Amino acid sequence: MDLLNTLVDKGLRRELPTREEALAVLATSDDDLLDVVAAAGKVRRHWFGRRVKLNYLVNLKSGLCPEDCSYCSQRLGSEAGILKYTWLKPDEASKAAAAGLAGGAKRVCLVASGRGPTDRDVDRVSDTIKAIKDQNEGVEVCACLGLLSDGQAERLREAGADAYNHNLNTSEGTYAEITTTHTYADRVDTVQKAHAAGLSACSGLIAGMGESDEDLVDVVYSLRELDPDSVPVNFLIPFEGTPLAKEWNLTPQRCLRILAMVRFVCPDVEVRIAGGREVHLRTMQPLALHLANSIFLGDYLTSEGQAGKADLEMIADAGFEVEGTDQVTLPEHRAATTGGGCGSHESAGCGSHEGAGCGSHESAGCGSHTEGGVCGTAAAGTPANEPRTDLVAVRRRGAGTDLAPNA
Repeated sequence: MDLLNTLVDKGLRRELPTREEALAVLATSDDDLLDVVAAAGKVRRHWFGRRVKLNYLVNLKSGLCPEDCSYCSQRLGSEAGILKYTWLKPDEASKAAAAGLAGGAKRVCLVASGRGPTDRDVDRVSDTIKAIKDQNEGVEVCACLGLLSDGQAERLREAGADAYNHNLNTSEGTYAEITTTHTYADRVDTVQKAHAAGLSACSGLIAGMGESDEDLVDVVYSLRELDPDSVPVNFLIPFEGTPLAKEWNLTPQRCLRILAMVRFVCPDVEVRIAGGREVHLRTMQPLALHLANSIFLGDYLTSEGQAGKADLEMIADAGFEVEGTDQVTLPEHRAATTGGGCGSHESAGCGSHEGAGCGSHESAGCGSHTEGGVCGTAAAGTPANEPRTDLVAVRRRGAGTDLAPNA
């Protein structure tokens, strides 16, 4: 297919595809899906080989967010039965992070619900970063705390943070339909503050909220312009008790096309499969590793994820390898000389959360396997494209509980 040959050539040269080419990827047929994956896989392997970076989320403060992000289970007015708790102490957060690091994670993402941190909150998170880094040599730490005020990114950098996550989530044109308590421009401003402070910027999107192909291309092109080091791609989990509970718009094939489009537009950037991969990709998850070079290990912020052991087996069975702490994530031309082992470039990647703060894994999580089995086995008699509410479960272990985390 001429389109795919053109996109591979452009990806190897870091050349931006045209909008028409990006839209054409999303419009390809299921018959051509494996060709699309193979083409985008060439670009992924060129820049990242067969390495898969593992990231681990720690939800420092859960629920009771004053923002009204429609996708988020922690939003104002949410009726989702999620865990709700205030700030974890530094030793509690460090203990939670240790589980993910023991499972092979290279980066810990510290997330807190809310519009944005107070200066006291920045102090709390700074103490937590120090506790984690003191006990784990070479670990990367990404903070995801919401909208940043002047000077806060610099304080987090001084405390040892390597990265800051704040997602754009959707296109500027449709942003007001998803959230009314802050603006798209507010999110752009926070990503720019992270860049300016020398943090590795992480910013991504949520697919499946009812957006058009044009909206998806718009947000990915906006991300390319912002130039984050990592782009988490979240797939909406329609939590009962949230405004988007009925939005089941994704199939595994659609998810793969979205990931391929992101890879072509952002060829040399860490593309992370974030919230919702288990629910929407299901048994097609291994194919997605040919497109993305990064995933979250274990559970998400408010929902369950695939068992950590199953993640590791999936990576090995698909012929990939877990990226080590001694390996730099990004290609040499993007790698920074600053930032402890982050592998970022000259400015500043994590994952995301929900609420005003960040915006990403609300949608996240799976939970079809409280016994730790592989996620994605269809319930008996479930049609292929029907809503899979059986795969959505609230997190009841790990941070904020007395139970061991999934990692």
